[in-house]
Amino acid sequence: MTVCRRHGRRSDGGGHQVNTLPSVAADATSTALTVLAPDGSCLWSNVALGRLGVRPEELPLSRAEPGGAAVDVPWPGPDGDTRWLRVRCLPVDHEGRPLRVYEVRDVSVERRERDWGRNYRWRLAHIEQLAKVGTWEWDVATGHVIWSDVLLQMFGYPPGTALDYESYRDLLHPEDIALIETTLQTALRAGGPFAYTHRMYLADRVTLRVFECYGEVFTDPSGVPVRVLGTAHDITATQRIQEELIRLAERDPLTDLPNRRALLARLDDLIAAGGDPAGALLLIDIDNFKDINDVHGHAVGDDVLRLLARLLVRHLPDGTVLGRLGGDEFAVVLPGTPAGDALAVAETLCDAAARSPVPVAGAGLRVTLSIGAAPAGPGVTRDALLAHADLALYEAKDAGRNRARIYLPEQYRHAVQRVNVVTRVRDALREHRMHLDAQPIVDLATGAVVSHELLIRLRDGRQPPLHPVEFLPTVERDDLIGELDRWVVATASAALADPAVVAAGTCFDVNISARSMESPGFGDWVVGVLRAAGVEPGRLGVEVTETAAITNVAAVRNLAGALRDAGCRLSLDDFGAGFGSFSYLKHLPFSTVKIAGDFVRQADRGGADPVLIDAVVRAAHGLGMRTVAESVERAELVPALRRLGVDAGQGFHLGRPIPLEDLLDGLRDGWHASAVPHPGCP
Repeated sequence: MTVCRRHGRRSDGGGHQVNTLPSVAADATSTALTVLAPDGSCLWSNVALGRLGVRPEELPLSRAEPGGAAVDVPWPGPDGDTRWLRVRCLPVDHEGRPLRVYEVRDVSVERRERDWGRNYRWRLAHIEQLAKVGTWEWDVATGHVIWSDVLLQMFGYPPGTALDYESYRDLLHPEDIALIETTLQTALRAGGPFAYTHRMYLADRVTLRVFECYGEVFTDPSGVPVRVLGTAHDITATQRIQEELIRLAERDPLTDLPNRRALLARLDDLIAAGGDPAGALLLIDIDNFKDINDVHGHAVGDDVLRLLARLLVRHLPDGTVLGRLGGDEFAVVLPGTPAGDALAVAETLCDAAARSPVPVAGAGLRVTLSIGAAPAGPGVTRDALLAHADLALYEAKDAGRNRARIYLPEQYRHAVQRVNVVTRVRDALREHRMHLDAQPIVDLATGAVVSHELLIRLRDGRQPPLHPVEFLPTVERDDLIGELDRWVVATASAALADPAVVAAGTCFDVNISARSMESPGFGDWVVGVLRAAGVEPGRLGVEVTETAAITNVAAVRNLAGALRDAGCRLSLDDFGAGFGSFSYLKHLPFSTVKIAGDFVRQADRGGADPVLIDAVVRAAHGLGMRTVAESVERAELVPALRRLGVDAGQGFHLGRPIPLEDLLDGLRDGWHASAVPHPGCP
């Protein structure tokens, strides 16, 4: 092929003379042009082709079909980078000869811009997917909305779905439409960013999701809104987690009832609402719940709480709120309920619990309740209402449990008295104004003193004087009783270590409360105190009442295991006072049984008392236990008790209590509390 010429005539190699196609317009255009003969030889090209830096014969022109669409072909550039040339073939007929005119354009910049745009959209789509955020654009003038493919998929539609605003509006939760449209209208008037959270149904019209939306309004130079851009984030899962956290913060995990926090909030609402009547509060306590846990296990205790919660709800009026304050304590908020009706509701709950055995532990477990009710009167604060209901609950327990009581002002006065008593005893204990008196326990056969029971006394110089029966029941309901018991044991151990007491072979017996008896490790602590003082354990006896023993048999066994193994004596005090069964003597390892004074005082006058005493003596002796009769106040009782086989006695006739200090002084002076030589401790 001859060299392609740009001007004049040339030979096409076949003997034909071809007019060249010079044109000023062709050379002036920026589009590269070249004309090829049917055999592919170049007949003509313009200046623009030369500026591309390529020769016609080097171009892959064959890829462009005559009359077809333009094709982009890669081409190495002078700097080693790839250029893109767009080639289009236009068939023409020139003087009866078919020729091909090729347009060639460098579209490298255009291709780079297009690829960048494609990559940007690709990155944006993937960022939306990763962030689970879709985008939308609203042309305010036309009302047309463009949704990103990711957002359409979040809505449940395939990418590219045409979704106008009305169709979108139909998916919105009816309660949220006004919020969205009001927010958008406000944003259009004010311009700038906006945000809202709403619910909407997906394309299936069933699935409800929650979306958090942010957007911004863009205006033209005159301030007229022209475009709105927005994002939508599906926060359904997050919303559910937040709702669950709120629920957990206000619900008791065991019973699913409102917890203490939620109940206090309802109490605040009750008091703030006022009214006449404003309402009332019930405090509910499960009687002897600790025994249920100890005997049946905590899993059964949890079942009792759950089942009882469902039972109580069924017997409460509409509009009331039952919740769990913690442990075995529930509460009921009764809006608009007068005091009398509140007490009636409480009694209904007591009856329902007593009549409905809880089906756990393989059988029906009878559970009873003590309930305190308090009205929310004018000026009563939340804390005062709780305190009043608690005082009424205390009265219900003190009256025997399984009952309800309404708050009365005198209960507050009683509570003040209890607080004063506890404070007075605590102060006396701290100031060393608590004292012990010693009362002899006498062998009825020999008249010898076998031991002394140490009796606690409060001598603080304050008025009025308090006898043990006036302060001990109150202190026993307070944690102070444990401290008082330990003081008694420590004082008795120190006295037993006195050389004069050791020389006289004196023994002491001390009383401990049910709370100390149930305290883990108390027995080991007693033994440790005795050993630290150098006292033989057998010289100290520990007494627990029958009532305390039969209400917690396991605790007695644990205490006995520690004391009896070390050599201490363990006595069952006031036997018969609690109508206890003889079967407890068989299962509890006591060394001594003290017969209650109610059976002893008339034992010399016939009747049922001697019969009962005889039965106790026979049972105790048969089990290897000694017996002590309490309240021996008359001389005639001694021979009668001796005939019945009672081993020892205690009472004013046999010896009145004297201060422990006086007893110790007497022993140091060589004086004995009995005229009969001391035979030693049992």
